[in-house]
Amino acid sequence: MRLHDPDRRTFASDNYAGMLPEVLDALRDANGGHQISYGEDDYTARLGEVVRREFGERAEVYPVFNGTGANVVALTAMLPRWGAVVASGTAHIHTDEGGAPERVSGLKLLVVEAPHGKLTPEAVSTEAWGWGDEHRAQPLAVSITQSTELGTVYTPEEIRALTSFAHDHGMAVHLDGARIWNAAASLGLPLRAFTTDAGVDVVSLGGTKNGLLGAEAIVVIDPDRVDGIVYLRKLSMQLASKMRFASAQLLALFEDDLGVRTAARANAMAARLRSSLEGVPGLAFSHPTEANALFAELEPEAADRVRERYRFYDWDRAKHQVRWMCAFDTTEADVDDFARTVREALG
Repeated sequence: MRLHDPDRRTFASDNYAGMLPEVLDALRDANGGHQISYGEDDYTARLGEVVRREFGERAEVYPVFNGTGANVVALTAMLPRWGAVVASGTAHIHTDEGGAPERVSGLKLLVVEAPHGKLTPEAVSTEAWGWGDEHRAQPLAVSITQSTELGTVYTPEEIRALTSFAHDHGMAVHLDGARIWNAAASLGLPLRAFTTDAGVDVVSLGGTKNGLLGAEAIVVIDPDRVDGIVYLRKLSMQLASKMRFASAQLLALFEDDLGVRTAARANAMAARLRSSLEGVPGLAFSHPTEANALFAELEPEAADRVRERYRFYDWDRAKHQVRWMCAFDTTEADVDDFARTVREALG
């Protein structure tokens, strides 16, 4: 029974898109017969092999249900009870996870200003102090997002500068990779080029925003940086019994570069939309468009006229800023019609 129009598109979120056909095929292939539960299945074993190939021979993978779960379990495993995480003011762990990292884990978030969503060693240094002071939560980790919540992408060199600073100050580095495939496509580099080779310790490996169904993972690049993660995943309610189906989906993204190819398509549609609207009177862009997100400024009345046809979100209504997202299934026709609708709304 189908209850929706499968041809309808929005520019609200890449989470609105369905599943990749290849992922549906992977689920079908993983079905049937019995496989040992809780991760002792053939698909999770294979995922471990692929992750070690992609991220390094010491890498460990822990599939989970969602990005918030990945972030919370990862950061909890990286920190003692008195630990704090330095992150940008726009970080998902700070703005969009209902306080889960602090409420569930008990850690402290120390947020700093980050132009276009990207941390720098100088920004981190404003909160990287107070070690040994019993009155202050101890800054023991840095969390960055790739691609960022503002649609920008760190270069490997920028990440290396951050990890070098963090490690020199006794801090571990976590990368929230909710849109890690979009970053890889934007950079034209393998995942390890801006994670393992750039000094990142733990990665939240995204999948849902790139065509999976409830499947993400924690990739521990340096096992010495975490403690008790196998127990924390269970007590955080992120341990799947039928894990083969989560692992099969993640495997599909690595097969034939599917994850990068689909993310590249979303990125290309975002670039097309920006080029279609660049210079239109009454419209300005707030941040560079380096992945699949665009941040535009236009009068709320015009934005609401566009919403009569296409759904999207206000990012900061006080600043007249909206966010437009492209997904793996966004087409050129979708982009062109949306751009035409925006131009008409602006008169």
